[in-house]
Amino acid sequence: MENDVLSTPGHLISLAARGFARLSEARLKPLGFGVGHLPVLVALQNGKASTQRDLARFAKIEQPPMAQMLARMERDGLIQRTPDPEDGRSSRIVLTKAAQARMPAAIETLFKGNRDALDGFTEGEAVQLVALLTRLIANLDQITSAEPSSHTS
Repeated sequence: MENDVLSTPGHLISLAARGFARLSEARLKPLGFGVGHLPVLVALQNGKASTQRDLARFAKIEQPPMAQMLARMERDGLIQRTPDPEDGRSSRIVLTKAAQARMPAAIETLFKGNRDALDGFTEGEAVQLVALLTRLIANLDQITSAEPSSHTS
């Protein structure tokens, strides 16, 4: 690998991620979704999370930005909160019927975007790319969880 910082995997992956985000944002907007909503929508649809804390953990973001996102999603009619019967201080979050109805179109839109972005890739190359990125993310998660936090509590 050359000493060209613009040719490093980190930079190229960042460019690809921004490209995917722009593509997804443009295609999801007519459905009333934003690309930032995806982890929340998927977690709620699949039953992987139902509280703000669990959603923040699932999406790997801090609580304050999650609270802001959920407030916007509630305002936009994508989610609704109900009191948690087991913990009066907490609430359960569910997708609204309107959001549930639009999810299949959103998922197909995202898959089509991926197919479009991988135009010219063989099936094997696409599978290998996913495997390599999955390993890379695992490495990065391991490195960042082992390093001291930059936050002071």
